[in-house]
Amino acid sequence: MNAPYDGDRGQGADGAGSSGGPPMPPGPGQVPPTPDPYLQTAYDHDPYRSQDLSVQDPVTEALYDRAAHPPPPPGTYQQPQPLYQQPPVAQYAPDPRIWAQTPPPEPDGPSRYLPYGDDPVTTQFVGVDDLVSQASQDHEQPDAFAHLFRDQEGPAGSGSPVPAEPEPAPAPAPPKSGGRASGLLKSSAVMAAGTLVSRLTGFVRSLVITAALGAALLGDSFTIAYTLPTMIYILTVGGGLNSVFVPQLVRSMKDDEDGGEAYANRLLTLVMVALGVIVAIAVFAAPWLIHMMSPTIAGDAAANSVAVTFARYCLPTIFFMGVHVVMGQILNARGRFGAMMWTPVLNNIVMIFTFGMFIWVYGTSAESQMGVQTIPPEGVRLLGIGTLLGLVVQALAMVPYLREAGFRFRPRFDWKGHGLGKTVKLAKWTVLFVLANQAGVIVVTQLATSAGKLSGKDGTGFLAYSNAQLIWGMPQAIITVSVMAALLPRISRAAHDNDPGAVRDDISQGLRNSAVAIVPVAFMFLALGLPMCTLLYASAGTEAARSMGFILMAFGLGLIPYSVQYVVLRGFYAYEDTRTPFYNTVIVAAVNAAASALCYVVLPAQWAVVGMAASYGLAYAVGVGIAWRRLRNRLGGDLDGAHVVRTYARLCLAAIPAAVLGGGVGFAVLLGLGEGAFGSLVALICGGAVLLGVFFIAAKRMRIEEINGMVGMVRGRLGR
Repeated sequence: MNAPYDGDRGQGADGAGSSGGPPMPPGPGQVPPTPDPYLQTAYDHDPYRSQDLSVQDPVTEALYDRAAHPPPPPGTYQQPQPLYQQPPVAQYAPDPRIWAQTPPPEPDGPSRYLPYGDDPVTTQFVGVDDLVSQASQDHEQPDAFAHLFRDQEGPAGSGSPVPAEPEPAPAPAPPKSGGRASGLLKSSAVMAAGTLVSRLTGFVRSLVITAALGAALLGDSFTIAYTLPTMIYILTVGGGLNSVFVPQLVRSMKDDEDGGEAYANRLLTLVMVALGVIVAIAVFAAPWLIHMMSPTIAGDAAANSVAVTFARYCLPTIFFMGVHVVMGQILNARGRFGAMMWTPVLNNIVMIFTFGMFIWVYGTSAESQMGVQTIPPEGVRLLGIGTLLGLVVQALAMVPYLREAGFRFRPRFDWKGHGLGKTVKLAKWTVLFVLANQAGVIVVTQLATSAGKLSGKDGTGFLAYSNAQLIWGMPQAIITVSVMAALLPRISRAAHDNDPGAVRDDISQGLRNSAVAIVPVAFMFLALGLPMCTLLYASAGTEAARSMGFILMAFGLGLIPYSVQYVVLRGFYAYEDTRTPFYNTVIVAAVNAAASALCYVVLPAQWAVVGMAASYGLAYAVGVGIAWRRLRNRLGGDLDGAHVVRTYARLCLAAIPAAVLGGGVGFAVLLGLGEGAFGSLVALICGGAVLLGVFFIAAKRMRIEEINGMVGMVRGRLGR
């Protein structure tokens, strides 16, 4: 290997040999040779040449004419530049706003914006979804220096070069489906469709319950008993399951040799045992729990008896809620998002059928005038068994999806030393988080029940509050929850890889994508809440429906901070930080409870619940400001705030004139046709069409890129 270099070392530019003396200058008309930096540095500037007698030629030294070749004057000699040196240190630290800009969405098909052209070999794995889905696969990396040794390859080590065989043409890569944003939209679309059907059937369930039991004390008693299991479940294990265990499942799938199956079996076994104990304690303590939820109902003997009976039928659903959620999170960690969103439809169908049978036997509340003193025990038993059966069917429906995903449940009780202790420690703060949140809910429940009884009017109690909140929370569950359920595993991976830029981009994308629908719907609740409720709850009576409409209008704009808060907290959960959401929720719950108590004291009993609904949004607006600042500091001082705030501000500016015009049209129709079912339907259709049309035109004129992206996606789906 050194022979060629030794030969070159003894030759000049013209091929003549040189014995190591100084180089001869070029003659007239000759082009000076280009110096070789490697040759110059390696051999010409040898500091030990003059001291080594073995490298000096006495003949050459004697014949060399030094007068014809004087040395360069002092100060003109340039020191040779080193071959390898460290790059200069930047004067200022890199600005994350410059080097971490949000990447634009990848266009479909070949594009001149791709960094390496349109070659399918170089663009095959550009999308983040492909990188994430193939992260666990081992790919053989080519040797970047193999070409340096091809001249050494040959048969039997002869050293003769072997002609390289022509490489086969690469197979064309399958067309990309839109990269990162497209994968997110696909996952979100599946979950949004399931959540939409679930929420629609949930609406029908709410309508049937209100028609069967009314919006007075009997309806409040069932509503408290029905929501009590959900509250206990969230207080105990639900908060941890929904937020902490998804990152843990993702990590176990990535790090464990069995793909996280043993960890999932231990988790499911632990949850089943814990929930069994909780159900036994809760059923025994049902009277005390009803008294904690509503002293007003507990103080009425008939209402307390009905509520306790309903509660003992409903409390075993805690077990099946937990099993359903754990199975759903296992599927989510494996990229199967649809089952958890679709199976609640079965629960709603069972409950609709149960309350439909009750109405078929006893009639509606308006016809039977049934109350807490007149409802028969057989009717209570029918409704209780049907409610429990719905959750059982919902949980068992997850088993086929798990089998299809390759998961087999095997009870495992070896909980110690397998990471569950860390998970429980993380879930501790989430339980406290939920406890603080539910403390505010208990205060509102007590105040709303008391206000409804004091007002003496239907639709001013806790059932009206729950029904209005059910309508108000539907966009949040369909849009924001679906988007973040698809993003949460990705955010967890980015946080695990210590990539704050990717976490920030995903959170920004989730906020902006959900805002396109959340903002106009929030203004629609404010403008058209009255015809919505008079249409949906007409069977409960005009007075009760109007009261629910005013409550829904008060909820309206609070949907925006509520959605933002949900997205921002997912960033803390991705970093396994559950303490910060706890402190944030304590503040939100305290503001909600204090503002609700103030409304209960200051406002008349008829309007107290309306004020409580407005307080709910106010509390989350305060919480968003605190959570945003903390997450921004966690991600290095940048949360893409300018981009997000600009998007929300433009959407609100487009929605304000739309709400004014749409609300005016709806109000005029109600005055002309009345507040019956027909008039409410016409008002809702006309007002909604005007509101959405004006909003879309204004948003297009303002060039909101999220609106344009959504329209382009819809047109692409329709093939236009």
